[in-house]
Amino acid sequence: MRQNLARRAALVDAAIEVLARDGARGLTFRAVDAQAEVPVGTASNYFDNRDDLLTQAGGRIYERLQPDERTMTDSLAGPRTKERVVELMRDIVGRITAFRTGWLALLELRLEATRRPELRAVLTKRIREDIDANVRYHLESGLPGDETTVKLLFLAMNWLIVEQLTLPEVFSEQEVQDLVAAAVERSLP
Repeated sequence: MRQNLARRAALVDAAIEVLARDGARGLTFRAVDAQAEVPVGTASNYFDNRDDLLTQAGGRIYERLQPDERTMTDSLAGPRTKERVVELMRDIVGRITAFRTGWLALLELRLEATRRPELRAVLTKRIREDIDANVRYHLESGLPGDETTVKLLFLAMNWLIVEQLTLPEVFSEQEVQDLVAAAVERSLP
């Protein structure tokens, strides 16, 4: 197996694009090579098999979705109010929908994980870590709400993001903003 980390990351990023565009059935080494604009056979030199590529794509999506240090610092600015939680949820929805292909690829991977135990294990671990980190951050930051609030908002925002990415005409941008505010309002005690 090849060890060029930059090339490997580019191939995994290309796999994410292929997953979002063509679905899990369209994810082939040849399609990844074409998307990455590398010679045919390159991806097969970096990944043991298709399962390995799927698993690495699942991990990489979450790496790319992680907010940078500045975003994290900025999120702590201002009062710890319900209105601040609304701002943060709107920011999260905006940041995730901006990485459209990543989220669509993640949906494909979630479906594929129902048939692939190794992929399911990777996604379960990563998503559980994400939920736990969000709960911990929320509680330690002094924002209003408890662990259940964070989990309810996680679920509500995830489905709102799915709607926006798959059927963007269902809700107008104003409706999305209003729904985020209503979800926070109704989730907080």
